[in-house]
Amino acid sequence: MECTTERDVFFDYCLYEYKPAVPFKNKLRSVNLLFQSFDLFEIHEKAFELVRTIREGIGYSRTVWGVKQEGNSFAWEFYFYDYRRIQRERSITKILETIRPMIPSRIQAIENQPYFMFSIDIDDDLLSGERDLEEIHMYIGNTASTVSSGISYSLTAKGRKLENFYFFFDPKSEMKGLLNKVFCSAHVDPSKITIDQVVWPELRTCKRICAANKQNNDCIYFSGIDVDQFVFFLRRLNYPGEITSFVERNRSALDHLQYDVGFDYRTEGNDVIILKSGYYGFF
Repeated sequence: MECTTERDVFFDYCLYEYKPAVPFKNKLRSVNLLFQSFDLFEIHEKAFELVRTIREGIGYSRTVWGVKQEGNSFAWEFYFYDYRRIQRERSITKILETIRPMIPSRIQAIENQPYFMFSIDIDDDLLSGERDLEEIHMYIGNTASTVSSGISYSLTAKGRKLENFYFFFDPKSEMKGLLNKVFCSAHVDPSKITIDQVVWPELRTCKRICAANKQNNDCIYFSGIDVDQFVFFLRRLNYPGEITSFVERNRSALDHLQYDVGFDYRTEGNDVIILKSGYYGFF
């Protein structure tokens, strides 16, 4: 497993740097959670090679990873940020060239557009060569919003399509705005549910909460939770015992990290139905 050094730098799922609250030398890097999921679900062996290739191309601690659970299925997503936008160095073109020997793609980016992030979905078919990379998710700032906000688009060889809207709130000072945002949605019946069913009280002490509007559901993300809150999340959403026990068994080696988690949901009757969820780290 990869261990931290005194020179390690730490980032959340938006690639914003944070300082661990406890000493971190010779503890576990968050990438170990990604590798543990690779081993558990027996993803194609090229997944590890892809991580090495990306690190060689753009450096360590520049890529965010996500592990996604949807029913009994699991998938992965890699996210690439560069807030310099048009002056960016970690561009779509750069990453596609970096991974092209492993993962071909016919997608072409317009690098004059001020996107600050993009992501790619990872699965066995992509890694084995059964399919090329056919879609990229590109994120652009929502400049008219009164809170930090972004808009995502699907990019394919055929064109572009609007996907999701994201709105970020400080739970300490902007909780009222967050609650209004959650209830102002076509996917929610505010007369049938309580806010605690979406904005879980157990995770509200996090640093930042993101509310997202998607085509078929909404999503809530909690950024900057601690390791015990992370275990709570894994247990509540019935993640495989191997994942939860890995975190619990290595708690003292993982307590320096801040964790980011989220879930897609919509209301059905008096219930909030959770459709998909995920947790995030960086490599």
